Amino acid sequence: MVVSASGVLASLALCSLAGMLMMTASRKERVDPAALAAHRADVEAWQQKRDATLRSDESWLTLAGLVWLKEGPNTVGTAAGSDILLPPESGPARAMVLDFRQGKTHMKAASGVAVTINNQPAKEAELKSDDPGPADVVRLGKRIAFLVIKRGQRYAVRLKDNAAKAHREFRGIDRFPIQENYRVVARWVPYNPQRTVEVPNVLGEIEHYPSPGYAVFTLNGKEQRLTPYIEEPGDQKLFYVFKDLTSGKETYGACRFLYSPMPENGKVVVDFNKSYNPPCAFTPFATCPLPMKENVLQVRIEAGEKFHGH
Repeated sequence: MVVSASGVLASLALCSLAGMLMMTASRKERVDPAALAAHRADVEAWQQKRDATLRSDESWLTLAGLVWLKEGPNTVGTAAGSDILLPPESGPARAMVLDFRQGKTHMKAASGVAVTINNQPAKEAELKSDDPGPADVVRLGKRIAFLVIKRGQRYAVRLKDNAAKAHREFRGIDRFPIQENYRVVARWVPYNPQRTVEVPNVLGEIEHYPSPGYAVFTLNGKEQRLTPYIEEPGDQKLFYVFKDLTSGKETYGACRFLYSPMPENGKVVVDFNKSYNPPCAFTPFATCPLPMKENVLQVRIEAGEKFHGH
């Protein structure tokens, strides 16, 4: 029997393809079930902790106001006309005065009103803001807490009410199924030297943060790049703010957040199963960062938290 050269080549190609399929099947079979189970358990534990945080009295769901401080005295209370108006029946009609002058806030409680600062009784004190932080937490009774924050060149009171409707009625978050392929081991590209990146926020301002580099990885057949930054000096984790093709559909339109460990040996593990909704998805009183242009991904990230209009 005479076999043509083209027939030989075709046979070799078929053998090569069969070998590749066998190797692929073999690789799939070699996936460690214990590693998959450990990853699922890790993500589930993270989800449980996330839900517990949202149900706690320190939750973003307790936000009840964001009031910009004016120069001079700012009255606080449930009385109509208060500069910082407390929810009805949440405290005294006239609780205190915040005297704000040139970036400094002095609190003086009204006579007979019990106030704590960082859980210690206080009648008056100068309040530290979150810049550079940590901010002093002022509590009034069992429901109300607030702190002073700085955004750009302005200062505001961030008001919390643990009886807020969003907090009382929280029933959990819908999520995509946990998927191993959305836990990516990315190539880490360091900046040398470290760069300062410009991060927009929902107030229309630009904030500046240090970024040590960026992550490069392939997802759904497409190469992607994400630039994280360091939120607070000394943090040992990277913070990512990103959008993808699910944003505004299955997931929150503005962005989602994600943390990763610091890179090791030129690699960084980015687990999109732990991506989550920003505070702005739950309340209009948050001041969330938005994604940088390079963090708007042209791929669907079907992992992490979904959004149905909280």
